[in-house]
Amino acid sequence: MDKQEILAIYGTNYKEMTKSLLQEADLEGRISNPKWRIGIKPNLVSPSEASYGATTHSEIVAGIIEYLQERGFLNLVILESSWVGDKTEESAEVCGYYDLSEKYQVPFIDLQKDSYKLYNCQGMELKICDEVKNLDFLINVPVMKGHCQTKITCALKNLKGLIPNCEKRHFHAMGLHEPIAHLAAEIAPDFTVVDSICGDWDFEDGGNPVVLNRIMAVADPVLCDAYVCHFMGYEVEEVPYIKMAESLGAGSAQWENARFLELNKPKKGEYIPKERKAVEVRDAVEEVESCSACYGYLLPALWKLKEEGLLESLKEKICIGQGYRGKEGILGIGNCTRGFQNHLKGCPPTEEEIYEFLKNYINRKIG
Repeated sequence: MDKQEILAIYGTNYKEMTKSLLQEADLEGRISNPKWRIGIKPNLVSPSEASYGATTHSEIVAGIIEYLQERGFLNLVILESSWVGDKTEESAEVCGYYDLSEKYQVPFIDLQKDSYKLYNCQGMELKICDEVKNLDFLINVPVMKGHCQTKITCALKNLKGLIPNCEKRHFHAMGLHEPIAHLAAEIAPDFTVVDSICGDWDFEDGGNPVVLNRIMAVADPVLCDAYVCHFMGYEVEEVPYIKMAESLGAGSAQWENARFLELNKPKKGEYIPKERKAVEVRDAVEEVESCSACYGYLLPALWKLKEEGLLESLKEKICIGQGYRGKEGILGIGNCTRGFQNHLKGCPPTEEEIYEFLKNYINRKIG
């Protein structure tokens, strides 16, 4: 396949689908040396089963491993780090990656425990984990899903799992988009296999899966994300890091020029959500430099309150994010708002804690 092609396959036998997809894409032909160290990077954002729509199905990674091992590529590793607030080892356990590692004798590397160095990524200094720089070939395996801050997350944002936690916080302080683009320019994946089986179109940590039963293969990660924007109903300009990454030479954002090739046809038509839950509750929040986990737990809690008819009674804006450190206000979520009159501690507090805190606050207000 060339860089303008996007291959797709549909079904429910995810491991065999993946192997067929990689054969059609001739992944073997893209790897020059059988001794190369090949890294497989899934999305294990939190300890959430793949069926919830947040994490990469382990069957896809199993298919990648089998495809490579059957062709003599044996120097393989799986590497990942969860978002700030969760431990990678818990996510790997829940999602079946330790079992996968043992079955295929492929090491699983927890990048939250890895060392790192500072690199000049086309004019922006960013910290990158050392194990990433030891790779000769990177296979990115993101989930196609929504994100409460960047609208979508797929190939490019998935690379954020290759940096230490301290840099993840820094990314949010810088506004996410620009550092994501510069990171992609430095460590653009050599090949991307997209888990488009049941990603949640609202929340990065899942809960509202949209079942498509589809897996895609893409050589250009920027083109991948541009296509995902189009498919999910956004303009590419609404996700600034895509055009930024293009300008830095990480790939092409011209999804209109892509050739979308389906190896088979889905049994059912596309399912497009009629509502966007994150969009409907986002107006209640004043967010400044918040981390994904904190904001990601807040929005589902707000949706619960909306369903119960309580959110409309909330008159104050909910403040969240690193930008509120040392400041005062009325209502805040997380340790960064500890100076507020009413605040919920935690870094991050859980979705249930946020829900109960806000529910009690609203009920006190309405008497």
